[in-house]
Amino acid sequence: MVFQQGGCVYIMTNPYHNVLYVGVTSNLIARAWDHKNKTYPGSFTAKYNCNKLIYYQFYPRIEEAIAAEKTLKGSNRKKKESLAISLNPDWKDLYDDIIKE
Repeated sequence: MVFQQGGCVYIMTNPYHNVLYVGVTSNLIARAWDHKNKTYPGSFTAKYNCNKLIYYQFYPRIEEAIAAEKTLKGSNRKKKESLAISLNPDWKDLYDDIIKE
């Protein structure tokens, strides 16, 4: 029997909130850490200093998370901002909260 692992869609931003990055991962803590520590220095998030986790949504199957990421990436900035505000109205960095869970 094959078990599928879930996944998260997430949004990162920079300190000025003028850049948004949408991603998908099966390990949100590790992936957010990578962004914060610029593990991949040539990446978009490293280049634009997107090191603040402002939104995430868990999906029970990674395929669902990937589909949601594609939809969100194709949406406009206002939609992404509305989604982030629905979970995190102050746009605080949620990383510390998720590592405590």
